[in-house]
Order: sequence, then structure tokens, then C-alpha cells
Amino acid sequence: MSKSLFIFAEIKPKPEFFQAAQQAILGILERTRAEAGCVSFTLLEAPEKDMLYLFEEWTDQTALDQHHEQPYTLSVFEAYKEWLAEPPRILPMHKPD
Repeated sequence: MSKSLFIFAEIKPKPEFFQAAQQAILGILERTRAEAGCVSFTLLEAPEKDMLYLFEEWTDQTALDQHHEQPYTLSVFEAYKEWLAEPPRILPMHKPD
């Protein structure tokens, strides 16, 4: 039996691209949540720090890999090349056995 994969991503857009980065994620929420392997995909923000956070739960690594291959996800990743102040901090996690 596979274990769920949890992802916590910390995303720091350049100040001038904060709104664009936020809107890009909001624009893919429903399509991402409709993916077969997506259990949860939630955008959180801390405006005082100009940070965005994603909390995700996937059925397994394969589901996450398939998400990363979707055209809408690739489009956001492409925009990140210009919009982000630094690479996203990605923390993959599993529940303990």
C-alpha cells in the first residue's frame, strides 16, 4: 500500500510579481484538485512577509509527478523563472508509520 505524500512549499515572489504569482496558483487550484491523485491542494499566504505557501497531499509520488507534467503546472513553473526572488523551498513529508 502506498503512503500519501505531503508537500509544504514556501514560495517567495519578487514584490512586483506577488499578485501575479498568487493569481497563477489560484488559477490552477480547481484543475489541480480535480486530478486523480490529488487529495488536497491549498494556497496559504502571509502578506506581511510577501510569501505564499502551498500545502498539498497526493496519493503518491507518481501522482505528484503527473501533476508536474500538466500544461497548466508547467506554465506556472515557467513564469516562476521571472517572478520568484529565490527558488521555492519544498518540504516533502509522510505521516509516521
